[in-house]
Amino acid sequence: YQENAVGLLEGGVDAILVETCQDLLQAKAAVLGAKRATAAAGRQVPLICHVTVETTGAMLLGSEIGAALTALEPLGVDLMGLNCATGPAEMTEHLRYLSRHARVPISVMPNAGLPELTADGARYPLTPGELADALSMFVRDYGAALVGGCCGTTPAHIAEVRARLAGLQRADRRPTPEPGVSSIYHHVPFAQDASVLMIGERTNANGSKAFREAMLGGDWQRCVELARGQARDGSHLLDLCVDYVGRDGTVDMRELAGRFATASTLPIMLDSTEPPVIQAGLEMLGGRCVVNSVNFEDGYGPESRYARVMPIIREHGAAVVVMCIDEQGQARTAEWKLGAASCIVDNLVGRWGMAIPDLFVDTLTFPVSTGQEETRRDAIETIEAIRAIAARYPGINFTLGVSNVSFGLNAAARQVLNSVFLHECVQAGLTSAIVHASKILPMSKIPDEHRQVALDLVYDRRREGYDPLQRLIELFEGVDAASARASRAEELAALPLAERLEPRIVVGHGNGPDADLERA
Repeated sequence: YQENAVGLLEGGVDAILVETCQDLLQAKAAVLGAKRATAAAGRQVPLICHVTVETTGAMLLGSEIGAALTALEPLGVDLMGLNCATGPAEMTEHLRYLSRHARVPISVMPNAGLPELTADGARYPLTPGELADALSMFVRDYGAALVGGCCGTTPAHIAEVRARLAGLQRADRRPTPEPGVSSIYHHVPFAQDASVLMIGERTNANGSKAFREAMLGGDWQRCVELARGQARDGSHLLDLCVDYVGRDGTVDMRELAGRFATASTLPIMLDSTEPPVIQAGLEMLGGRCVVNSVNFEDGYGPESRYARVMPIIREHGAAVVVMCIDEQGQARTAEWKLGAASCIVDNLVGRWGMAIPDLFVDTLTFPVSTGQEETRRDAIETIEAIRAIAARYPGINFTLGVSNVSFGLNAAARQVLNSVFLHECVQAGLTSAIVHASKILPMSKIPDEHRQVALDLVYDRRREGYDPLQRLIELFEGVDAASARASRAEELAALPLAERLEPRIVVGHGNGPDADLERA
C-alpha cells in the first residue's frame, strides 16, 4: 500500500481514497501505508477511508460500523465514510451513526440502488433524480461533506447530484464521540453503564498458569478457549501478555493476536514491556487496542523504552495504560503516584497529541496481605491517588490489577478482599479493572462481617486487640471459594420466603427463583 501511494503522489493526485474495505485489518494497512508515503514524500493530501457495509448490516467479516469508526478514525484519516454494496436507503442508519459520532468529516458513495438481475445482466434501479434526492438528504440532515456515486452510477447521475447540491445548506454536525476500543466485530465504550470496564486477566502468561502452559505447549486452541471463557464470564476486554523468559515474544504475539482477532469478539489490551512485541500485536489486530503500558522507569530520552514504543502506539491509534513508575521506582504514596502520572500524562498529551480519555492510569496495587508495616497503607494510597488524578485530569481513565491486593491469602479470602477493594476504588473514580470478572462479588453478596473486616484491612483500621488481617485469615481458615459459595447459598435458603425473593430477583442471588416464585 505504501508503494502504491508513493506512485499516486508522484502522479500528482489531489487525494488518496481507500475504499470498498471489507476487512478492518486490510483497511488499517492501507491507511498506514498511505500515511507513511505522504510523510516520506513531504506532501500532505486528504486521506479518505470508505468501508463497505453489506445488506446484513455489517462488513463482510462481520464488523459493525461502530467498530470500523473506532478502529480507523484514530489512524488520522481526514474523512470517514461508506461506499459500494448497497444503495443509499441501506446506508442510511450507518451514515447516521457516523454523523452522530465521527470527529472527522463524513462522506458517502452509494450504488444506484441494489442491483436487479435481468436477462441482460445486473441493472441498478435508481434514476439520477432518485440518487440526487438521497444524497441531498444525506448532506442536509447528516452533514455529509463529500458525496458521489459507486456501482451503477453514470455521468447523468453525477450531473444531477451536482446540480441539486448547488447552494444546499449542509447540516451543522455536533458529534458526540464515544471513546472506546474495538474488536473487528464490535465497538466497546470505555464508559460502561452497569459496571467498570472489566479486563480479563486469564490470557496473561505471567498471571495464569493454565494460559502459560497452553502457550508453552503450543496448544493454541486451549488459549482461544480461555479467551472465549472470559467473554462468557463478563469481561469486556482481554489482557494478552505473552512475555516469558527464553521465548520470542513477537512470534507468540503474532500467533495469539492473529487467532484472537477473529476467534474472540473482545477487543485486546496488549500487555508487554517490549516495543517489538507490542508492534507484532498491533499489526495482527484489525480493531483498536489498548497498550499496557508506558512509564518513565528509564526516563523519556531518545534511547528509553518510552521513546521507542510511543511512535508505534501513535501510528496504530491505540489507547495506552500509564503506569505510576518513574526513575525512582514504583510510586508508593498518593503524592508520588500523582507526580509520576502527571509527568507522563502531560508528555503524552503535549508531545504525542493523545486525548485524555484514551489514557488509563494504573496507580499500582500492592499486597496488603503480607503483614509488613510498610505495606499496610498501600491500598489507601492507591485509592487516594485515583481520587487526586481524577480531579487533576477530568475525563481520564484508570485501571488496576486488582488481585495483587490480596496476594498470599486463600482463594475465598481473596475473592472477598478483591471485591471490596475494587468497590472502594470505583467509588474513588476507577473506570476499569484487570480481573477475573466471574470472581468479583457484588457488595450485597458478601456477609456483613466479611465486608467490614475487608474494609478495615483496606483502610488499615487496626486498634488494640484487633488486626483486620488476622481476623480475615481467621474467618476464612479452611474455607475454599466453592464452600464459601455454598455457605452463602445455604444462608439464603434458610431465610423466610419473602426475604429470599428480594435478593434472588433484585441482585440475582443464586439458583432457585423459579421455585420460590411458585411457592409465593
